[in-house]
Amino acid sequence: MGEKNNQNEDIYKKRIVRQYIMLLLTLVFVLVTIVAASLFFRFYKTDKVKQAEAASYDKYYVMITDNYKSDFWKSVYKGAKDKAKEENIYVDLLGEQLSKDYSVEELMEIATASKVDGIIVYANETLEMSQLINDAVAKGIPVVTLYGDCTRSDRISFVGVGGYSIGRMYGGQIIDIIKEKRREELLESETIADRSQVEITVLVSADSKDTGQNIIISGLQDVINQDNVTDSEFEVTIAAVDNTNSFSVEESIRDIFLGESVPDVIVCLNELSTVCTYQAVVDFNMVGEVSILGYYDSETIVNAIERGGIYSTISIEASQLGEYSVNALSDYYEFGNTSEYYLADVTLINRDNVASYRKEEGTDE
Repeated sequence: MGEKNNQNEDIYKKRIVRQYIMLLLTLVFVLVTIVAASLFFRFYKTDKVKQAEAASYDKYYVMITDNYKSDFWKSVYKGAKDKAKEENIYVDLLGEQLSKDYSVEELMEIATASKVDGIIVYANETLEMSQLINDAVAKGIPVVTLYGDCTRSDRISFVGVGGYSIGRMYGGQIIDIIKEKRREELLESETIADRSQVEITVLVSADSKDTGQNIIISGLQDVINQDNVTDSEFEVTIAAVDNTNSFSVEESIRDIFLGESVPDVIVCLNELSTVCTYQAVVDFNMVGEVSILGYYDSETIVNAIERGGIYSTISIEASQLGEYSVNALSDYYEFGNTSEYYLADVTLINRDNVASYRKEEGTDE
């Protein structure tokens, strides 16, 4: 009996030792990771500066976005890079070369610690972002907010699009959809009482940090109301989309299609939501039943308009956003101040003008 107890005690001691070893290895791994990341951040800018010096660039700017892989942000960056090259400036899309994905806020800290000459950042109205921008400016780094603003910060300029104008464009398209639906119902029914309510859902970011969304929705609702469409004929609802990653966006949108009723119109406020909504419409065999109002003019979106899968989309002159961001920083360095706002051009693309849009794009290329 005593021998058995001793064996049990030995097994218990060995188990404890293994647990301590695993804990120690975990702590060592975390410590090594932190040290490696710190060293990488320290030498990241040094390497970029060496590249810039080798090419004799005058300044080194960084651009920070929430998704550098999207076609939209790639186009914005290209506009900034091309414009900067004309002025002998190097613009780095921060995060593109890093080993893991970092948040916009974490990239702001890296940029500030690297003492870059200028920061172009997709911002938001949170207190944390305001403090990060103010910290950078206090250390002599001018900051331009791009596409998303932070009005309570010391940023020198905001480069974006006219949210209210975009909302009005969406509103005009919704009016057209309602009228088309009414004409169809008139052919099928003899009384106005048989009219169904048009359900309109606007997809917004779940984190609610983008105040530009509210401006777009306001413009949309104003146009609908001004056209004398009564509230009984339509209903506008908001659906929060988890923008953590592409998978979470897909899941949020699929949940809408798995609900009790699917909206007649879905308004998307970014490129990813547009593509995911279109894919859901195809997967659920609802092409022609759900009208998608999209955002941006990627090849996938324009193709979908031609096929009838997307009703229309808002084309943003993304390259202009990048170009204006560099202009804002250059003006600040040259004159000591710059314009507070720069707005890029927007265009509506639908089935009526998609062919001419294609032709213009082909001519430009």
